[in-house]
Amino acid sequence: MFETIDLAVDHRGVATLSLNRPDKGNAINGRMLGELHEAFARLAQDAGVRMLVLRGKGKHFCAGADLGGRGDAPASVTLADMLRALDVFPKPTICVVQRGCVGGGLALAACCDVVLAYEEAFFSVPEVRIGIAPSFALSQYFMRALGSRALRRYGLSGERIESQTALRLGLAHEVVAEEAAESRLEAMVDEFMHAAPEAGALLKSRIAHLASGAPEPDASGEPRGLGRSAESIEGVAAYREKRKPSWYKPS
Repeated sequence: MFETIDLAVDHRGVATLSLNRPDKGNAINGRMLGELHEAFARLAQDAGVRMLVLRGKGKHFCAGADLGGRGDAPASVTLADMLRALDVFPKPTICVVQRGCVGGGLALAACCDVVLAYEEAFFSVPEVRIGIAPSFALSQYFMRALGSRALRRYGLSGERIESQTALRLGLAHEVVAEEAAESRLEAMVDEFMHAAPEAGALLKSRIAHLASGAPEPDASGEPRGLGRSAESIEGVAAYREKRKPSWYKPS
């Protein structure tokens, strides 16, 4: 069905979406833009999907926009549409970055909840080096991931951000050796499998609301204490009975 991405969902509901233009460094053309938007929207609505792992095939995670041509994509789909679909994705997202994560690739990573980077990974906002100022659609995610001070340096110079610097800046959450990446990714996924899906989606939406600076909503109608949702009843019971909750699925 897809030409520029690969998508697989395992028995736990872990969706792995791989950018699949390795000969182009997984650069984003028009077709990939549309396919990413479609996949994010579909997975968000799929009750059987618990989380999303985003990665790239080949040497690099993503070399940014394909300057050689945008390819075919629905006219209604924009870069802003695609990035927002990932940013508001209601389930946990992990981005695995090997080697280059550039421009739009950095925006993809910034829209994910967790970034796991290889030691050899590097990030950059290189648009100024070819005479382009990044759009607001990109800049808002660069700003959130890097902060204004770091973005002033790395955005205005276009220089590389090595993996350890990305870790220090908070752009990457963890940096691992290539040979340890898969086992560390699996351990991360397993941690998320312990979390209740509906509770996690609600918390993710609240984090986004609070981060936006919007006024806090009226909480008078919220349940007091532990609440009485089906998840909370099952979670408390599992805790008391010293067992895994029903939503946990091992690998």
